Amino acid sequence: MASADSCGSPIDRGEAFAYHSPVTRTPDENKPPASQSPRPSDGHGTTEGAGANPGPSAPAYAAAGVDLDHDEAFIDDVKEIAKGTFRPEVLSSIGGFAGMFKAPERYREPIFVAATDGVGTKLKLAAQIGRYDTIGIDCVAMVVNDLVVQGAEPIIFLDYIAMGELSKEVASDALRGIAEGCRRAGAALLGGETATMPGVYPKGELEIVGFSVGVVERESVIDGSTISEGDILIGLASSGFHSNGYSLVRSVVDSGIQAGTLDLFDQPDGLRTSLASALIAPTRIYVKPILNLIRDFEVHGLIHVTGGGFDGNIPRILPSGVRVRLDTASWPRPDVYDWISRVGKITESEMLRVFNCGIGMIAIIPPELEDDVLQRLQGLGERGYKIGVIERKTESDDPLLIDPGFLDS
Repeated sequence: MASADSCGSPIDRGEAFAYHSPVTRTPDENKPPASQSPRPSDGHGTTEGAGANPGPSAPAYAAAGVDLDHDEAFIDDVKEIAKGTFRPEVLSSIGGFAGMFKAPERYREPIFVAATDGVGTKLKLAAQIGRYDTIGIDCVAMVVNDLVVQGAEPIIFLDYIAMGELSKEVASDALRGIAEGCRRAGAALLGGETATMPGVYPKGELEIVGFSVGVVERESVIDGSTISEGDILIGLASSGFHSNGYSLVRSVVDSGIQAGTLDLFDQPDGLRTSLASALIAPTRIYVKPILNLIRDFEVHGLIHVTGGGFDGNIPRILPSGVRVRLDTASWPRPDVYDWISRVGKITESEMLRVFNCGIGMIAIIPPELEDDVLQRLQGLGERGYKIGVIERKTESDDPLLIDPGFLDS
């Protein structure tokens, strides 16, 4: 990929129509992915004029699977895709070896926070479906959601995309998703790397990884140290599986396809859309609503419910001496969770251990702020629920107690 400036425009929290359209069967669904054309292994190279050479300038390399002339010409496309993410803090332009940026001037004592993550095996499902635009949003979301739980505003984002043979069509779709994710998070698409790796990835498949740096005022860092007995947990609804647990998802789907009981493009009983649409829904980006809450309310802790589900993520933020009592009956789950639990014969305990089960982000706040915070989230277009409380913990207690229905008792 290439470097870019950043975005001063408001964050679009909603699901843009281009990334929320249903997946339907097409006449070409059974054809293999479009022929892939390679792109530069270094996305920061310069662009040669189209048609400047009658043949490859490095013919042996092209024959081996990497056509530098074709690849470098793609950088102009990257410039156009990244243009909408510009921010004033970016100091470099596309074409350099690295990107430069500064902290926003409004920060008195800025602390930089860095994170990296990938989309995981959801990528194989995207290739199976033939849909690549949403996975770029997934890539950004998985990283910036990790940043914002420390109170950090994402400033810049970089990506790494690798394919065996890289087509402009597939790469453009993925990059447009990344740019859309950056706009939703308010981060500059500063740069990236696109690697053509013949023989490593099957045709139509790719690897996509993201890296981001955010900034937070030193006195505003959120680390969970102020969480105390009596605090409550407010859960923000997820859009589905997000980008976690897809090895299990794919195992269930592949078994059904092989048995002839499932078709990705059909609408199974219990779902309101095609199975493909439900499974490829992009990860929700929580940056704008969380930064809004941090600005106006006392937030003691934040939890991104990512890989490992509730058991794997809630204890990461808790100080000693307290535990979470979680009411797993206190929010509605997306239909796709009931579907996979039933079809895959997955127990409730494993569902909570692997998936977010409908809650993608948790804010821990003082109890007297409950109504105001829930009202604010609703005004921001988020669905929020009181899902648990902070209790005193003894040495023999686990950090998480699952207690369905206790909030209604």
